[in-house]
Amino acid sequence: MDRHPGFRAWFYFRNGWSLYFAFIFAAVNTLTVTYYLAIERIPLLLVIFPSFLHYVVIVTIIGIPILVFIGYAHFKKTAAFRSEVDISMETNPYQRRMVVNTEAILRLNLKLLDAILKSPALEKNLKEDLEKINILQNEITDLIKNRTFTNEKDLEFFRNIDKKLSF
Repeated sequence: MDRHPGFRAWFYFRNGWSLYFAFIFAAVNTLTVTYYLAIERIPLLLVIFPSFLHYVVIVTIIGIPILVFIGYAHFKKTAAFRSEVDISMETNPYQRRMVVNTEAILRLNLKLLDAILKSPALEKNLKEDLEKINILQNEITDLIKNRTFTNEKDLEFFRNIDKKLSF
């Protein structure tokens, strides 16, 4: 139950504005201002861009791939996105709680697996299931021991989760 519908509306408004309206408005504004205040007044550039439409098409053809590369670099090749995520974890108690709870559940499940595997009540007809449990336990233990926030262990595990967790 939401106790603050005004703040939720404010959040949605800000996202709609900044992600969509302001983006489109800024692109149109930049193209218009640069063409009519700069290109139209420089005869050499008018040879390259004889009309506003030519300018928009050429800038779009060149600009979109460059901006896609910059966005890719932001998320995959620089520390900028990692810093944003770090700040989000530091300032968002809900996200932080989810990570802590998941880690605690993972450790608890490993302890439960240890107890189950050591139980004398296990029957021999569970041998195949026990082998699968042992494999899963070893994979999770290896994941916990070797993963860091800078290596790709979590991502590798995530990509193979269907294969690893199917019994």
